[in-house]
Amino acid sequence: MVLKIFELDPSLESVSGQIFDRINGYKWWKEELEKKEGGIEQFAEGYKMFGFNRGEKDNVKGAFFREWLPNAKQVFLIGEFNKWENTTALTSEGFGRWVVFLPDEEDGTPMVPHKCQLKVRVETPDGQMIERVPAWTKLAWQDHTTNLFNGVNWEPLKEDQYTFVHKRPLNPDNLKIYEAHVGMASVEAKVATYADFARDVLPRIKRLGYNAVQLMAVAEHAHYGCFGYHVTSFFAPSSRQGTPEELKMMIDTAHSLGIVVLMDLVHAHASSNALDGLAQQDGTDHCYTHGGPKGHHTEWDSKIFHYTKYEVLRFLLSNVKWWLEEYKFDGFRFDGITSMLYQSHGIGKGYTGGYHEYFGADAEIESHIYLMLANDLIHSVLPSAITIGEDVSGMPTLCRPVEDGGFGFDYRLAMAIPDMFIKLLKEGTDDAWDMGHITHTLTNRRYKEKVIAYCESHDQAIVGDKTLAFWLMDAEMYTGMSIKTQPQASLVVDRGLSLHKMIRLLVLGLGGEAYLTFMGNEFGHPEWIDFPRPENGWSHDKCRRRWDLAEDVHLRYQFFQAFDELMQACENRFNWLTSEEQYVCLKDNKDKVIAFERGGLLFAFNFHPCQSYSDYQIGVGWDEPMRCVLDSDESRFGGQNRLEHGHASVFPVLGGFKERPHSVKLYLPARTAQVLVKESVLQGGIRILLAESFLAGHGLTSADGVVLQLETVKDGKKEVAPMKFEGGCVELAQASNATFALVDPSGDILNCGASKDELFRVYFPGDYTILGKGYLENAPAKA
Repeated sequence: MVLKIFELDPSLESVSGQIFDRINGYKWWKEELEKKEGGIEQFAEGYKMFGFNRGEKDNVKGAFFREWLPNAKQVFLIGEFNKWENTTALTSEGFGRWVVFLPDEEDGTPMVPHKCQLKVRVETPDGQMIERVPAWTKLAWQDHTTNLFNGVNWEPLKEDQYTFVHKRPLNPDNLKIYEAHVGMASVEAKVATYADFARDVLPRIKRLGYNAVQLMAVAEHAHYGCFGYHVTSFFAPSSRQGTPEELKMMIDTAHSLGIVVLMDLVHAHASSNALDGLAQQDGTDHCYTHGGPKGHHTEWDSKIFHYTKYEVLRFLLSNVKWWLEEYKFDGFRFDGITSMLYQSHGIGKGYTGGYHEYFGADAEIESHIYLMLANDLIHSVLPSAITIGEDVSGMPTLCRPVEDGGFGFDYRLAMAIPDMFIKLLKEGTDDAWDMGHITHTLTNRRYKEKVIAYCESHDQAIVGDKTLAFWLMDAEMYTGMSIKTQPQASLVVDRGLSLHKMIRLLVLGLGGEAYLTFMGNEFGHPEWIDFPRPENGWSHDKCRRRWDLAEDVHLRYQFFQAFDELMQACENRFNWLTSEEQYVCLKDNKDKVIAFERGGLLFAFNFHPCQSYSDYQIGVGWDEPMRCVLDSDESRFGGQNRLEHGHASVFPVLGGFKERPHSVKLYLPARTAQVLVKESVLQGGIRILLAESFLAGHGLTSADGVVLQLETVKDGKKEVAPMKFEGGCVELAQASNATFALVDPSGDILNCGASKDELFRVYFPGDYTILGKGYLENAPAKA
């Protein structure tokens, strides 16, 4: 039987030999693990063997402690429990495993109590005694007298363990990711906590319309400023933000809001910090990593895993399963996998699409096999899981299922898009932008391999680089944003605001099957990220997010955020990301106009800095009147309201134009964008339904007696119109948008969990269901 990857792309037959090298290697490991371990899922439960695990020996209760240290001559467990002395020796079990049984005290308390700090002391092959943080530790704390980390035995009493309450959300078809770092997610100049993030940021993410949060720096990393990319303890959540139980609470809160939680997983390398991390764990340079030059990444100054060494493979696959099962993460972004795919780590190479660039002597088959095994495991343990590959090279078949012959990722990051926009803004003026080049970059992706489009991520926000907003407005980010002192925006700010909105809508509309932004960039965050370090006096001032700026009605940052929120709401309602129908009907470089169809919508952009067009004809594929549902020139987005007519009136369909069967004539003001929808899609008003999960959360068994209090305006004054749920539903037949509160039969407000003011907001006609902690989904739901 021909593999699906060859059906989709017959030209891959020319490199089938190397493709089958990894496929056969993957199959060999699957069969080997089935024979020796009972399958890959059992193999990936190393955390039930290594580290601390409760058990019995000779009818005595206690805990076993194991570590894998294949080249050690002696091993001792040291810590607060034995005053850091060599009184607790481990014995070799063979295969590099060392174990000790720790019987409980006479009163039943563990010999190594909860929160006890510890290390392993290892005699190396050359007779030196070294101390290491246990590789499988579930928590690590920094000793502020030495600045070194110790492992921690984290075993809270059952009543102190966090119990998950909420179900995982469904895997969203229109994946929209809010990339975030918990520690810097506070307005205050401090390290924010998991509790802070759950209370302050998660509702914000939901309100903005994103359905996934991608958490950076989850696994413990000794150096805060590494952004979490130099991991030292792979099974331990970062202790700076709180306890493991508080992280679980935060993830459960996200689930209650319908937010999928993805973890930034760093398996491409490990920190070279031997005192706090895995490097030289047993005193050699080839324990968990390759030895010699092969085991060192010169540009990252980090260590490279030996992916197909038996216990290393167990360690990494167990790490994946641990985060899925213990913390209920819903998937992973695999960081830096270009480094894994090639023996050169991609250093000094360019990738233009020729298969000779991906296959050949530089291919690192060992890592390819690991990535297939990891994706297979993840989707077996959690079929709804999402995996994302951060690959700059564009490796073919990366995002095809393992059974099709692919690597098994669900998405790859479209890394060429932010690079293109930064280059355009850095090297020229927007009147010189090439519309054909822009549309080509946005649509240049492999057939049936999904990509996540983005304008900018955390990479552009780091000190030394610039975000889009900074490239567009630079110093006026500080001097030109006050509406009070400057009622009329300067030319620089007006251009920046216009292009910032247009670029984001263009990328969301045309760039891929999913979308991502880094926290704060949606409102043009005016400050870069600079972690505390000696050069800035260990200050947290630039290591935070100024949410307050976007909420200040006297500042123009509100306009960036308002547009992003409506843009996401528009996509949530019309779901163009899920559509394979995509056609660029116009890319006019002279007029600076781009127009395309996606999912039954028409997107039109005029990038010309000064030329507006009346009755601008654009060919379309459907014979139906259209209406504008979103435009970047609305006054609530800081615009001039020049396209208001298109919201109130339909655009009639005209005859064929430029190889399209039909057409429409639009007004295209300079530096504006607009989205049009078929008029028939907007009929029927708004229907609001209440899901069982929402009702149960408020102690209700049905919607009977619940009242929807609709905000209306009469004679310029706000009024409230009460409406009862009938058959579990309220119909607002003539409404195109709605703001309302919900009141239970006893008169208490049923809060919107994603709102600042307890009110629910609907921006477009359609069916909406309220679920979970009080959030809206754009279709009827059973949950």
